[in-house]
Amino acid sequence: MKKINLTSLALLAALSLCLSANAQTSTSYIGKKGKLNEPELQRWSHLDLAKDSIPGMSVDKAYAELLKGKKSVKVIVGIVDSGVDIDHEDLKAVVWTNKKEIAGNGIDDDKNGYIDDIHGWNFLGNAGHETLEMTRIVKKGDDGSATYKSALAAYDEKYNKALQDKQQVDFLMGADKSIQKHLNKEVYTVEDLNAIVTTDPDLSKSKMVMTRILTNAGPTFRAEIEDYGKYVYDQLNYNLNKEFDGRKIVGDNPEDIKNTKYGNNTVYGPDKEEALHGTHVAGIIAQVRGNNLGGDGIANTVEIMAVRAVPDGDEYDKDIALAIRYAVDNGAKVINGSFGKSYSPHKQWIFEAIKYAEKKDVLFVHAAGNDGQNIDLDENANFPNDSEDNKKEFASNVLTVGALNNGYGEGVIASFSNYGAFNVDVYAPGDEIYATIPNNKYKYLQGTSMASPNAAGVAALVRSYYPKLSAKQVKQILMESGTPLPAKVVLGESENPNEKPVAVASTESSRTGKMVNAYNALLLAEKMSKK
Repeated sequence: MKKINLTSLALLAALSLCLSANAQTSTSYIGKKGKLNEPELQRWSHLDLAKDSIPGMSVDKAYAELLKGKKSVKVIVGIVDSGVDIDHEDLKAVVWTNKKEIAGNGIDDDKNGYIDDIHGWNFLGNAGHETLEMTRIVKKGDDGSATYKSALAAYDEKYNKALQDKQQVDFLMGADKSIQKHLNKEVYTVEDLNAIVTTDPDLSKSKMVMTRILTNAGPTFRAEIEDYGKYVYDQLNYNLNKEFDGRKIVGDNPEDIKNTKYGNNTVYGPDKEEALHGTHVAGIIAQVRGNNLGGDGIANTVEIMAVRAVPDGDEYDKDIALAIRYAVDNGAKVINGSFGKSYSPHKQWIFEAIKYAEKKDVLFVHAAGNDGQNIDLDENANFPNDSEDNKKEFASNVLTVGALNNGYGEGVIASFSNYGAFNVDVYAPGDEIYATIPNNKYKYLQGTSMASPNAAGVAALVRSYYPKLSAKQVKQILMESGTPLPAKVVLGESENPNEKPVAVASTESSRTGKMVNAYNALLLAEKMSKK
């Protein structure tokens, strides 16, 4: 699974002092200057660019002006992810229930091959951590293929980078401990740091670094350092560890697509806390609106079907293919896929599952990935996709979504977001998105993993209020009705942080050069439904 680590970005920015603002403007809109206040930040993806100067999706405007008193139908949204905390206070009311199955009787009542699948299915069983696909390819050995050579080069680069990151996180943790020891207290402030007078070069360095960290990360800095440390150590212990076998606990053969009898019905997995990613994704789409708990979901008439198939590492192609088919067969009309990887040995299995979803009129919304790269280039491929040659799409039901931040202007596309004039369709809010995490908690997360469910939520909203429209039409609506990006945008991350990034024509960013807009989408859906 391709993740972006929030903390590493914040801490690296603090260490390098490469903080920058994107208070650019365009000829059409003027972006809000300065930081958003907390109420704005918690729901910025719902706000309106013209009214609020924030590049949200005009969701609140849509509810206020278009949806009052309007009839809708329930739409099931499949969340193919790391698992969902279906007991969460802000989600339990919108969790899908399989009415054809009798809970707890140990019988496959609906004869779909999955016993007691009441709220979805867990294709990973009790597995949690997993290697990356490149690690698995390298572990199998040199077969003389170009894929092996590419995977080996990528693995070596990533492993060496992880070792460097380990040095950095160890240094940060050591600096924090030395300050605690000197001050003789665990919790300290910038003022405490400023008061330190020392001739000890090591303590002086610790003071300088922690002042930067605390100034930029705020009072949560230690939790961020710990999160960063976990991310780095998980890479070395699991994701990039060729000796680690996370799959053996599942008990299936991941190379056999016909071997489908595996997994269980615990849709949040063996450790509910590890279902953070999927729970956050589910919340973006469907956390209950207006209940004064946490944030609000995009769609108010949906049910969440949890399909656990994405471990802490790269997903297996077999699990994703079966997860898509499971969601389709059990009534999902929209599937969110906030996952992706650079190598896909059995990509054809997933292509066939996507085509199956297309045949059954199901929209598959997928995250573009978080490497800040042009995924139109073969060497930057992000799987799954909907084209085998970067020239023609093989299915009409895949919407690939890049990520926005909340500062409108040339820098509105998040620097971590992948882009591509062919392989990315549209953009949606993906930076500092507030939503549910396990055990009745809430958190800000970022990534195209957050942009995808924002777009999927709008798609579900359209399908809910205009159920006669097809998946192909809904994709077309989200693409055509979007708000235009600024004429020029910055794409990816600059290799030299001291150089000003170069803005390019927004047409290079995606097929549409647009940002998803719920208000406009519903207006176009109304128009199309009358044809």
